[in-house]
Amino acid sequence: MFKSILIPTDGTEFCQRAITKGVELAKLTGAKIVGVTVMQPLHTGTPEALIPAQIASIIKNETAKSAAEKLAAVAAAAKAAGVAVETVQESGDHPWEAILRAAKKHAADVIVMASHGRRGVSAMVLGSETQKVLTHSTIPVLVVR
Repeated sequence: MFKSILIPTDGTEFCQRAITKGVELAKLTGAKIVGVTVMQPLHTGTPEALIPAQIASIIKNETAKSAAEKLAAVAAAAKAAGVAVETVQESGDHPWEAILRAAKKHAADVIVMASHGRRGVSAMVLGSETQKVLTHSTIPVLVVR
C-alpha cells in the first residue's frame, strides 16, 4: 500500500501525535518513514555581506541544532517501532512548499501531518501550512488532530 510516509514536524505536541500515527501506519504497511522539518532562513534588513561571519555561524549552528532536536523525535519513534527511518532538514520561506518538495524528492506515497486546530481569525492571520499542503499536494495527506 504505502512504501514511503513523509512526516513533517515543527517539534510541537501536535506534531508528536502525527508522528505516533504515522509510525503506526508505517508499521502496518511496511513503509519507511521520512521525517522532515523546515527551517525558515534568517531574514534581516542587513545585507548578508555586513553580517559578521561569527554571528552567521552561530545562527547556522543553532538552526541545525534545533532541526536535529525536532527530527530526533521522529527517529526515536520509528526506531522504537522497528520502522526504517530517514530524517531531512529543508529550508524555505514557505514550509508547505518545502514539505511538498521533500515529498517529491523522497517519493512519498502519503504525508501524515498535524493540524494545530486554529480556526477563525487566528487561522486567517497565522495561515495554515497543513491547509496549504492539502490544497497543493498531489498525493494523499492524512491530517492528525
